[in-house]
Amino acid sequence: MRRKHQRTALLAMAVIGIGTAAALTLAALQDNLLFFYGPGEIEAQHLVAGQRFRLGGLVVDGSIRRLDDGLTITFDVTDTVETVSVVYVGPVPDLFAEGQGVIANGMLDRDGVFQADELLAKHDENYMPPEVAERLERAGHPTQ
Repeated sequence: MRRKHQRTALLAMAVIGIGTAAALTLAALQDNLLFFYGPGEIEAQHLVAGQRFRLGGLVVDGSIRRLDDGLTITFDVTDTVETVSVVYVGPVPDLFAEGQGVIANGMLDRDGVFQADELLAKHDENYMPPEVAERLERAGHPTQ
């Protein structure tokens, strides 16, 4: 009888261990389930300076500025609710343009400017990342 209790206890501990590991893994991945945050969600999600995330929205018309070094650009991204300034150093995707959807990877600096280290732009004439299109439609901005 004692051997049966040992097996049951061992099985129970294994189930608890696997359940705990699964819960911790899901909790760690929770923030990665969202592909990007729009400018209006930064404060609501408590994103702070130095925390890496993806910023998505539309490039504001008239906001793209190229600096003299030839590699740095600044522009504004909006979700029609809020606007965030972005600084990016590096080659710009060929299809990056004002009024188009963009997703930038990077982090906010202490001044609230998004320092991007990667830009993702639309890849054909009719494409906009689905998440960007959905959020813009919810905000009342036509995407087509």
